[in-house]
Amino acid sequence: MEERLIELETKISYQDHLIGELNDVVTRQQKQIDRLEKAISRLHEQVRSGSDSGLARPDEESPPPHY
Repeated sequence: MEERLIELETKISYQDHLIGELNDVVTRQQKQIDRLEKAISRLHEQVRSGSDSGLARPDEESPPPHY
């Protein structure tokens, strides 16, 4: 009976440790998702507002040198 109790306590200890590690991973992933969502929102606003992308419109570009 004593061995069984020790075995169960050991398993619970390992599971608690693993749950803590998994929680850390999920927390990091959620922070990354939040950052990515903010970046997408900023990009979406830039596209919607038509802010300068640094690229010329096709009708403004000069022809490539091989023409």
